[in-house]
Amino acid sequence: MPETLHIEVVDHVATLTIVEKAMSPTFFVELEHAMETLEADTTVRALVIASKDPKAFSYGLDLPKAFAKWGELFRGGGLAAGRAALLKVIRELQRPFDRLFKLRVPSIAAVNGWCIGGGLDLISACDIRLASQDAKISLRETKIAIVADIGSLQRLPPIIGQGMTRELAFTGRDVSATEAKAMGLVNHLYDDHAAVVAAAQEMARAIAANAPRTVEGVKQVLNQAIVRGLDEGLEQVAQWNAAFLPSEDLAEAVSAFVGKRAPVFNGR
Repeated sequence: MPETLHIEVVDHVATLTIVEKAMSPTFFVELEHAMETLEADTTVRALVIASKDPKAFSYGLDLPKAFAKWGELFRGGGLAAGRAALLKVIRELQRPFDRLFKLRVPSIAAVNGWCIGGGLDLISACDIRLASQDAKISLRETKIAIVADIGSLQRLPPIIGQGMTRELAFTGRDVSATEAKAMGLVNHLYDDHAAVVAAAQEMARAIAANAPRTVEGVKQVLNQAIVRGLDEGLEQVAQWNAAFLPSEDLAEAVSAFVGKRAPVFNGR
């Protein structure tokens, strides 16, 4: 059984529930396996992604666990071999989100509470986003000296436009549920965690009631308009971070995170 997520299929609707608060390396492996399973299950016609935690959809990448697994690559100091290994890791982290975006069936994110960094990467890979009134969303990677490399920078512009994407990416600020709806990041708002999950499942059932091949065709046609630029953008940011992610600023960001203090960046 997966450790970080659960999947249940009822009446052609799959619900993927995120169990862990932050995305460990295991989460990415299990998410990719989940996408493979759902792609192959011809009984599934729509997917809902929600969190088990009523206070947060996802806090994004689990930095301590990520550094425990890939710390040497993040610290840098090596030459071509280390950078090639880091490039491979970034591509592996991108892949499950890309499979979600290209999944055969429509996906709906039921967002509640905090949705940070990798959480935003995840919901931006979904077709539709709904949120509870307490949702707080941020593209926070610049605050930890990382260029967001799992898909937000590529997928958000068609959703909220270049101007808002750049503002959120440059500042790393938090966005309220009301502002997220106003900018088109989420379609509808609901009272709380239970209400947004219920609404997402109701919408998924409405999708599942339609002709499945037609729905799949609609999604493929809509995706095709942006998929080429998306693929090129993901590869570009993977190569950028493989070259520049290891830095003194990244080490300072992790130290500040562990010490619960504000980081002081020097551009090195």
